[in-house]
Amino acid sequence: MSPLRQRMAEDMRRRNFSTETQRAYVHYIAEYAKYFGVSPDQLGPEAIREYQLHLSDERKMSPESVNCFTSAAKFLYLQTLELPWSHAYFQRSRVPERLPVVLSAAEVSQFFEAIGILKHRAALMTCYGAGLRISEAVSLKMADIDSQRMVLRVEQGKGAKDRYTGLSTRLLTVLREYWRQQRPPDPWLFPAIKTHKHISPATLQQVCREAAHLAGLDKRITAHTLRHSFATHLLENGEDIRVIQVLLGHRRIDTTARYTSVTMGKIAATTSPLDRLPEPSRRKRGRPRKNS
Repeated sequence: MSPLRQRMAEDMRRRNFSTETQRAYVHYIAEYAKYFGVSPDQLGPEAIREYQLHLSDERKMSPESVNCFTSAAKFLYLQTLELPWSHAYFQRSRVPERLPVVLSAAEVSQFFEAIGILKHRAALMTCYGAGLRISEAVSLKMADIDSQRMVLRVEQGKGAKDRYTGLSTRLLTVLREYWRQQRPPDPWLFPAIKTHKHISPATLQQVCREAAHLAGLDKRITAHTLRHSFATHLLENGEDIRVIQVLLGHRRIDTTARYTSVTMGKIAATTSPLDRLPEPSRRKRGRPRKNS
């Protein structure tokens, strides 16, 4: 490991960046240095612009991925190297706004019925039943289940924050059945085959693809689709949006508010102003006169 890479890694740990963020930043900076064939501390702002265009135009990477590189470069040059560069050197790509994919209640049931392995079904039901991110679900420990207060403790979720979310009666039943049958060893609720590790998010994403195919669902379903569906179904059932914000662990209410765009029940129930117009008179209309 080069001294610069080690210094950057140390700076990220000092700021308590998540493991995923640290891994992503190091990856993007390593690819950036490989592209130019020199150490990043020998490159200037024009190189950042050139590499952004390379990622978007030649490698056809998404705006989100290009922005991840931009964030990594900004951290490297402004924090680790402490260069007095303008923030204008780190222009971000505009990310198109897309509605999240959401399953109906019937589709969620079909999806779960297609999952044959109990551990996988229990883990993905936790994503839907408690609105967890996949990283939060796989990191659950036995001690995080509080059946007395009917809550799940999410330890160090996104943004390095602890929070509580609801534990549904049906989910608790599934988790108890799973525990009785498999007795997972401490500490992880959903352990991997290797000891002392939890199940991989990639494993559950593969399960999602296979279950969607077996269930005959043509939507692109990931574990995050279940979280989207959790939030949307709560809104459709009349739950307060601020309660949903807390359950999801969103810092900003506008992040939660985007689910209002996909609540089909509310959209379908909205009365058009056309329906409120007074009915037209029933009297017979005369023919228009011809000009003499």
